[in-house]
Amino acid sequence: MLYNKNSAKQLQNPLAWRILIIAAGWLVFISGLHFWLNIDTGHRKVVRMGYMPVITNLAAPILDHATRKGDGVRFEALKFSSFADLGEALRNGDVQAAFMIAPLSIILRQQGEDVKVVYIGNRHESTLVARKDLGIKKLEDLAGRTVAVPMRYSGHNISIRQEMERHSLAGQINIVEMNPPDMASAVTSGSLDAYYVGEPYAVQAIKSGDAEVVLYAEDVWKGFICNLVLVRQAFIENDPGIVRMMVQGAARSGFWAQKNTRAAAKIVSRYWNQEAELIEYALTTPENRIVYDQFTPKTEEMQYIADQMVRFKLIRHNDIEGLVDDRFAKEAYVSNVTDFESIILISRSK
Repeated sequence: MLYNKNSAKQLQNPLAWRILIIAAGWLVFISGLHFWLNIDTGHRKVVRMGYMPVITNLAAPILDHATRKGDGVRFEALKFSSFADLGEALRNGDVQAAFMIAPLSIILRQQGEDVKVVYIGNRHESTLVARKDLGIKKLEDLAGRTVAVPMRYSGHNISIRQEMERHSLAGQINIVEMNPPDMASAVTSGSLDAYYVGEPYAVQAIKSGDAEVVLYAEDVWKGFICNLVLVRQAFIENDPGIVRMMVQGAARSGFWAQKNTRAAAKIVSRYWNQEAELIEYALTTPENRIVYDQFTPKTEEMQYIADQMVRFKLIRHNDIEGLVDDRFAKEAYVSNVTDFESIILISRSK
């Protein structure tokens, strides 16, 4: 064995020992994190689902909660604060499924990503609200004002531009991009006049008394798609059974939430760090607003969104060939959703 005097002296130095211990600890931490993310402590297969905390993505936290214990696949919901970050996470393989704003899926497809839309989230949950002190009752009252949307590649941006055209307001409303979690506080502080977003971010300002409703998305765009689930083709090819289980479980979670709104709100509130009362209000106001049974993606709906994106110069062409894969949603068994356990148990046996 070779003996190095310099090395021996360095190890006698307390600082050298501390550095060595810190380095070893960091290596152990990184290895443990990698193990946790990819294998899980129970040797269960983990599917990471990235999502934004909006009502249209209700299935993500419910699937997470339903698979926390037991055996089988673990669907882990990872909350993001921006759709841009979520898109990059899917692109880089940090998540296997993304509950993503619809037009962004078209952007990723046209950028060469081999992605597929496999599920549409709950519909009719987006609202345009404006500062209460401004007395805005209709879209025309927003002329000269500033309205925030989640991002330029959002159905909200397309929708408000459509309405501006219909009411001869083109160029008269200033549209800005803002992450949904920041919108309510911006209106409350007076730095923003209005915003158009998925719930429960709109009702935050309504419940506080700082904003009021200008319009609901479904009043101007029937069947409005806020978010959908996007996966890579490789995920489908490697684990079609798990994709099927995820889509079916997501669909079934919506049917369960429709019958058990209060219980769903309580579960989701722990993931979103928001009051259950606020989420329940968003789920039930107006009554029977949220649509849970239109979860199958349709090429014609995505094509319409692409056409509108071209019209408003958000993209150069409307090609979405190969974007939609509807087979998992069409095959989903959504009968006999009797209790919370049935969301996953039946989807495993199907």
